[in-house]
Amino acid sequence: MTLLNHRAEGSSSAPPLLLGPSLGTSYALWDEVAPELSISHRVVRWDLPGHGGSAAGLIKAGATVGDLAGLVLALADSLGIERFAYAGVSLGGAVGLYLAVHHPERLSSLAVICSSAHFNGSRPWEERAALVRREGLAALAENADARWFAGDFTVPRLVRDHRDADPEAYAACCDALATFDLRDRLAEIAVPTLLVAGREDPATPPSHLREIADAVPGATLVELPGASHLAPAQSPEAVLTVLRAHLGQGASRGMAVRREVLGDAHVDRAQERQTPFTARFQDFISRYAWGEIWTDPTLSRRERSMITLTALVAHGHYDELAMHVRAARRGGLTPEEIGAVLLQTAVYCGVPAANSAFATAQRVLAEEDGTS
Repeated sequence: MTLLNHRAEGSSSAPPLLLGPSLGTSYALWDEVAPELSISHRVVRWDLPGHGGSAAGLIKAGATVGDLAGLVLALADSLGIERFAYAGVSLGGAVGLYLAVHHPERLSSLAVICSSAHFNGSRPWEERAALVRREGLAALAENADARWFAGDFTVPRLVRDHRDADPEAYAACCDALATFDLRDRLAEIAVPTLLVAGREDPATPPSHLREIADAVPGATLVELPGASHLAPAQSPEAVLTVLRAHLGQGASRGMAVRREVLGDAHVDRAQERQTPFTARFQDFISRYAWGEIWTDPTLSRRERSMITLTALVAHGHYDELAMHVRAARRGGLTPEEIGAVLLQTAVYCGVPAANSAFATAQRVLAEEDGTS
């Protein structure tokens, strides 16, 4: 299968972040933002069909936003990415909303930038699609600056990408916008959601983002003064600031879960021991292990405790095992269940490992019961 053209930046072990473009642009829309985000994330930005380096044949007349979302998921699958943070502009933002409603298990967070849950009905997009199919993109590209940017600002490469896009693929993207309307499904969105509006945006004015923010539980809305439709290009520092704060929620959520599982006393001791040398590692643990893995609802906390105990026995990490025996008790596992897990490890990890594990667990359980 042909995949969307894309560019990946950042460490392959970092939390993944997919960035979606606006209609008529390429992934160059994110040129001033993606390199900075790649310091902490595995950033993958992609081109719409017929835009940038993506094949025009990936989309047909009558396409839907769901079709584009399917292409994004296929790209993520090809890269071995199961769950990811997502941020998108305009049509790219609509793809993010679709994923949050129809494939919530794939998203860890969502940022919708200068976009909408609907795009003012079908007629304007049907008319634009017909115009482009009849006359091409030259005329539209001529007034791109007025639609995209405030004041005299421009990005020549993006205007050039608009002019060079495949007309039929562009028109098919217009078809997708014509039928898109998720207003009645917004309340179902459960992932942490950020809405970013450009105060000077004529295409998707702030009222469109406010509508989403009012409907999505717990959503955050930020309006950027002086920004128009392509905010990541015109106001990159402002977009970076709000995205960093939003994406950093993984660390704060992770710290909350870490305290719930391990207890305040343990986490407080770990924080007290933190130094500038270990700070990034502690942030990594909170953001990835606790903010991404332990918050995944696929497995219960009890199940995760059982798996963690087994893995620690297998690798002989008995100090960590003691900590997670305490965590397992906090999570509701009985001493009998913990013993059953350790007995299972005798079969698959070896009797000597299980022997040491039983000794560690017995000491911890005795301390928990106050008999030692």
